[in-house]
Amino acid sequence: MDDLERLATAVRDADTAVAFTGAGISAPSGVPTFRGDDGVWEQFDQGQFAYGRFQRDPEGFWADRVDLQRAMFDGEFEPNAAHEAVAAMGRDGHLEAVLTQNTDGLHGDAAAAIGEGDDGEADGESGATADEPTILELHGNSQRVRCTDCGKRTDGDPIFERAAGGELPPTCDCGGVFKPDVVLFGEQLPGAVLQRARSLARESDAFLAIGSSLVVEPAASLPRLAASTGGTVGIVNLESTPCDDVADAVVREDVTEALPRLQELIVE
Repeated sequence: MDDLERLATAVRDADTAVAFTGAGISAPSGVPTFRGDDGVWEQFDQGQFAYGRFQRDPEGFWADRVDLQRAMFDGEFEPNAAHEAVAAMGRDGHLEAVLTQNTDGLHGDAAAAIGEGDDGEADGESGATADEPTILELHGNSQRVRCTDCGKRTDGDPIFERAAGGELPPTCDCGGVFKPDVVLFGEQLPGAVLQRARSLARESDAFLAIGSSLVVEPAASLPRLAASTGGTVGIVNLESTPCDDVADAVVREDVTEALPRLQELIVE
């Protein structure tokens, strides 16, 4: 039995299985990564996108954020085969939740495409009924904005268009300033979302870490939490990670090839 088969058995037999994803699952869709030789932070000064700057200079922050948004999402990105495999596992009842570090919204798009998800989202969490897997967006969603006064969330495209047209900063009907619905540098992850993610990791019988370097905390500690309570931990990533030592199975393959095969093995 190879590592992929071992993971398929663990997920199939689990009462609670959780998937945790990073930038490596979205890179095949063309979504730029933040770090590395071709990363976004090679083009932009990440310090300009800190929460402190948003507070003291919302006009300048938004001017730069429009440029960043164009660099990252100026194109049609669609879920790839790995997103679709994760969504299918959720649809078929094999995943309790998908925890993601990504802000591109592609997990939700994949879930909606196969009729599993809905548009309801709150506090970084999306998911329809109690029987459907939850998508926890640990770092938020770049496709949304949130009013800093009334808390209203809305589609980000019209707001970014307003900012690009000179409304700096763009404001809500209530007069509050809109903020990209993501965790900025200097901000903490939403407490309720992080607590839920940690609880799911501890409760998991099978925990899949997919396309993540597992170096960014606190999310990167989730595989170790799963291992500490006896969960089977699987890592699917092209490069080695700091959590390989606690993994029961490590798959060094392209996620768009490994995840569809894993999904097929689970339903065999």
